[in-house]
Order: sequence, then C-alpha cells, then structure tokens
Amino acid sequence: MTLREAPARAGCDQWQRGGGAASPRGDGRWTNYIKGYQRRWFVLSNGLLSYYRSKAEMRHTCRGTINLATANITVEDSCNFIISNGGAQTYHLKASSEVERQRWVTALELAKAKAVKMLAESDDSGDEESVSQTDKTELQTTLRTLSSKVEDLSTCNDLIAKHGTALQRSLSELESLKLPAESNEKIKQVNERATLFRITSNAMINACRDFLVLAQTHSKKWQKSLQYERDQRIRLEETLEQLAKQHNHLERAFRGATVLPANAPGSGGSSKDQCCPAKGDLSDEDDDNEFFDAPEIITMPETMGHKRTGSNISGTSSDISLDEQYKHLPEDTKKEKRTRIPYKPNYSLNLWSIMKNCIGKELSKIPMPVNFNEPLSMLQRLTEDLEYHALLDRAAKCENSLEQLCYVAAFTVSSYSTTVYRTSKPFNPLLGETFELDRLEENGYRSLCEQVSHHPPAAAHHAESKHGWTLRQEIKITSKFRGKYLSIMPLGTIHCIFPSSGNHYTWKKVTTTVHNIIVGKLWIDQSGEIEIINHKTGDKCNLKFVPYSYFSRDVARKVTGEVMDPLGKVHFILLGTWDEKMDCYKVLPGSGENGAEGRQKAHEAEDTRLLLWKRNPLPKNAENMYFFSELALTLNALESGTAPTDSRLRPDQRLMENGRWDEANAEKQRLEEKQRISRKKREAEAVKATEDGTLYDPYKPLWFERKKDPDTKEIAHVYKGGYWESKEKQDWSVCPDIF
Repeated sequence: MTLREAPARAGCDQWQRGGGAASPRGDGRWTNYIKGYQRRWFVLSNGLLSYYRSKAEMRHTCRGTINLATANITVEDSCNFIISNGGAQTYHLKASSEVERQRWVTALELAKAKAVKMLAESDDSGDEESVSQTDKTELQTTLRTLSSKVEDLSTCNDLIAKHGTALQRSLSELESLKLPAESNEKIKQVNERATLFRITSNAMINACRDFLVLAQTHSKKWQKSLQYERDQRIRLEETLEQLAKQHNHLERAFRGATVLPANAPGSGGSSKDQCCPAKGDLSDEDDDNEFFDAPEIITMPETMGHKRTGSNISGTSSDISLDEQYKHLPEDTKKEKRTRIPYKPNYSLNLWSIMKNCIGKELSKIPMPVNFNEPLSMLQRLTEDLEYHALLDRAAKCENSLEQLCYVAAFTVSSYSTTVYRTSKPFNPLLGETFELDRLEENGYRSLCEQVSHHPPAAAHHAESKHGWTLRQEIKITSKFRGKYLSIMPLGTIHCIFPSSGNHYTWKKVTTTVHNIIVGKLWIDQSGEIEIINHKTGDKCNLKFVPYSYFSRDVARKVTGEVMDPLGKVHFILLGTWDEKMDCYKVLPGSGENGAEGRQKAHEAEDTRLLLWKRNPLPKNAENMYFFSELALTLNALESGTAPTDSRLRPDQRLMENGRWDEANAEKQRLEEKQRISRKKREAEAVKATEDGTLYDPYKPLWFERKKDPDTKEIAHVYKGGYWESKEKQDWSVCPDIF
C-alpha cells in the first residue's frame, strides 16, 4: 500500500493483519517531495497500525505506529486515503486500485471499531507490546520443534532404561551358567540386547545433537535481537535525558538573565499562535517508539525549597512569602469573588527522570507528584464547562430549534477555550469526592459533580438553571503517554435538555493532545469530530476540530460546522476557532442539490454573519496563576456549608495552591493510601459475603444513580436529588470520610 506522512518520513510494501500476511502488493508510502512514494511493510495488530521499511526490519526497528482507537480514516480519491491520530502523525497511503483501497479502508474501520470497544471496556493500566504475527508464528514453530525433540529424548531415556535392565539381567544369568551348551544361547541374547542398547544410545545422541544445534542457533538470534533492543533503549534514554537537562539548563539561564514583562513575547501572553510549534517541531513524529516500564513511586527530593524568585512574579518583591501573599487574598463570598491566587512557585524539575517510566501507561493509575498539577481537581475542571453558560441561556429563548442548535454548538466549542494554555494536569478525584458550584443568585444556575468510580475513573456532573436548561454528563478520562505527546480521550455522552420545548441534545468530546512532553514548549491541540443530535426533531450539527498541520495554511485551532435538518439540508454554517470565537452564517435559499453553492455564498454574505461566542480575556498576570480564567480563580476558594467531601477541603490541593509542594506530595500519598485501604476493605467484605451466601451491596455514589437513557439507550449516572436539601439542613451524616 502506498503511504505518505505529514511530516514526511518513510512508506509500504506488504500488508499483514492479525492472522497472517497477505500477498505482496504494489503499494507505497509518501516519504518526501524528492523520493515520493516508497514501498513499506505494514502490520495491523491489536488495534495498532505499524510500518517498517521491510519485513526484515520488523525484528529491530518500527518506523511508526498509530493507535486506531483515536485515529481518523478519510478517503481522498479512488486510490488515496489518510490515517491521522490528531496532528501527531498523519499517514498518506495510496493503493494500486480502488478495490484495493476499499479493502484497506474496510479492514482499518473494523479494527478501529474493535479497538474503540476494547478501550471503553478495558480496565488495564497499560498496553502490551505489539508483536508482529510473523514473529509469533516463528516462535510457535520453534517451540513445537523443541518440544518434539524433548519427547524424543524422553522416549530414548525410557528405552535405554528398559534395555539396560534386560542386559544386566542377561549378564547375571551368564555368570551363573554351568553347562557349555547353554552358554552359547545366553551369549547370543546378550549380544542382541547390547545391539539394541547401542542403537537406542545412538538415537539419543542424534536427538541431543539436533536439539543442541537448534537451541544454539535460535539462542544466538534471540540474544542478538535482545541486545540490540537494549542498546537502542539505553541510547534513547541517554539522549532524551541529556536533551531534557540541556533544555532545563537553558531555561534557568534565561530566567536568571532577564525578567520578562507580562506582555512580552514568550511570557505567556495571549498571542494567537503562542503555543503552536515552529517549523520542524513535528518533523520526526513518525519515529515514535513505545517502551513499557514498571511504574515506580515518585518522591520529591527534600532539598526542594519553597522560595519564589522574582523572575516568576512581575513587579513583586521576591522576599514576600506565599503564606503572607495568600493571607491578604479575599475569600469567596456570595457577593465578592476572589480575583487572585498565590503565584506558582518557580521550581526546577527534571521532567525526564519522572516521566521515563510512564511511557505507554495510563496516567490516572500512576503515582504522580503535584509538580505536574494545577490546584484544581478534575471535578472543578469539569465544572469549568459552564463558564459560558450564557450561551445556553440564549439557546433556551430560541423558538427555532435550528437556531437553538447553533448556540448549543457554540457552547460545546467554548468548553475547550480554557485549555489553550493549561498544560498542567488537574488532581485525580478520590472516590466519593464532590464539588458544588452554587451560582443560583448571581447567574441562575447551580452545579454538582461527584467521583462515582475509581477504576476506571469516572465523574458524574449535573447542572440546572432557572433560565430553562439542564446539563448532565458522565465522563471517563483515558490518557496514554507516548514519549513525545500525551493523548487524553474523554469517554461518555453529554446531555443538554430544554424542558420548555423538550429538545434533548447529546454529543461527545474530542481528543486532547499535549505535545513536547520531554523537550520543547508544551502546547495543546484538540482534534476530531463532534456530532450534536437533537433527539426530538432529528436536527444535527457536525463540528470538525481541525488538527494542527505543519503544511496547512489554515488558521490554528480551526473549527468548522454545519447545522442541518433531519433531511440533511444545511441551514447554518459555523466557522471559528476553539480558543477565540465562533461565527454563524445563514445558508441562502436556492442553492444546488448538495447545498455546496449555498454554503459558499454563506461565507461571502457578511450581512448574515452572527457572532455566537467570543472568549473572555484572561485575568491580569494569568501566566503566574496557571493561566486560570476568572471563573477558575474562584473555584477553589473556601465556602461555608459545603459537603465535607468537597474538593475545596482537599488538603493536598490546598497545600499545593499555597505553594507548599513538599507537604502537598506527602499529603497526597497519605490520601491515596487511605483510599487503597478503603478499597481493600470493600473487597474483603465482598469476598466474605460471597462465602456466606449473603447479599453484598457494592459501592454506590451518594447523589447519583445508574439509569438507562430512553433516547440514547446508554446507561450512565444521573443525579437522583438530595444534595441541595442536605446542604440546606446541613445534614452531611451520609458523607464518607475521604480526607
């Protein structure tokens, strides 16, 4: 199959799939503009598509791998198609014919569907190394041959023992003979048995020789391959570690040489393309190699101090302690919201020393220090989706369902605007942890989140507004660290319901990719497609988040969309970016059959343009406060009357916000150990109940219950009520002790 990759690098010779290799094909892969398409060897196994320069190269070097579970497969023309995983890798393939191309696309789509299903149901903490089917077959054949030789040796051993015993018995009888006439017959028997013994011994020797030659041949081959892999691994680790150290050193030297003003380039301002890579940053994305190490518990050195240098705080004296700074910040009240949090300390950190053992793993199951975090939990990040709740307020007033869908689509895009500079990870919530946001008086809505599952991690969210809408979702976050980038794949459906009209909208989130994990400036990209469906009317909106491409001339972080009726006729065109704004254009009537002419006119008709959404500016000095928005700054402020399981009361998160990271790391380990003890206790109770034959009630969330949605037919956690009533009574007796 022919393959081209952006950024360009290598190409396809033969195709191999799960059960064996197909016949060679006249296919190839685009390598660069000089060499064009090149023939390459492809392997599809366990939902991973890998390629090599040749079949022989499979033993030592993989040129690139794409996980089909998060990949997009698009057809360009009769022979060409593209496989992309959201910007990190893009393969351009060319088949020899349209029939051949369709065979590829069908096989890849089937493998993708299976991989997505396994990803949703699996609870594994990591991946298994992808082994080619050729190596598996060769290994099985060798093992069968060795097994047969062992059986031969065993048979020879039995025969030797049998004939040896008979020979000994004959010799004993020969010694006791007295008559010469009998001696000839006995001697003849001895000779016959000695001959059988010699034949059997020769057979055993030959079998041993064959076994030895076979074992030596394959042992040398395996040892050579293993040593090669080890050497490659060591060289890669040394190179990456050296790069990380050099990058760290340069960063420290730069900070020591100058203090950037808040609006200077590179200081974390609001430049449009600040976090996009420069040319060449993605030039070797296709050379990703996956390594699988056992994770280790990470502890931070005791010598790491808490001083905050003047380089990370513009215009602030460096001798002011974080505690003193935090003391003067106003606590959150119903009337006044805080506008600042303690500035982020300027700690130097050897990123590679911590991340090298996480490659290929599910990050939610690996102990990570708070140095990678921001002082918010995942429940609070989930609540940030409501920052632009006014879009839903406007949608509730729309009488036309298609216009309402435009606002719902803009709200969907707006939830990603807070991620553009947010490269730190939120705290993983503890099981039973909750977070409430009561803005009923100020903004007309209130929200509740609860961590309803620990493995796999899942959070349920319910928000309702007096302006006429309800939002609910259950999100499971799956993440994989691939060395150069981190893929975050949210699983779950979001529901938005307008009770007055009965319109019920659902959609799913796209994949988030964090690039330059080890070396370089971190930047975030969103990629994939979202289909928003109105289950009452059948209206749909297709949103496409265009992944960043080095070769593309389009604006970065581009989002396009079409709003159509149940018959597929497009009424509105959406255009914008997920970090800035979204515009809406009305499709003019009288277009062609497919609506292409009308869509083109919509872009040109400025008088039909409507600004649906525009991002709010970040607060002053946001770069020193984790790039939090105005809403995010208020989320962790202490409030009276919240449940004892509320994220605001989580001690490690509070210590981290105050800049006391060493104490926060120790507290985080204590909370995780407490959670493990609770889980083991529940497991022991379940085992005991099973042995006794009694009913055991498994863990159930406090405020949510599992229900089947009548429209989507999915089973998810839905708010069952009771939280706000308990808050009014201040009766939290049912809440567990998790902190």
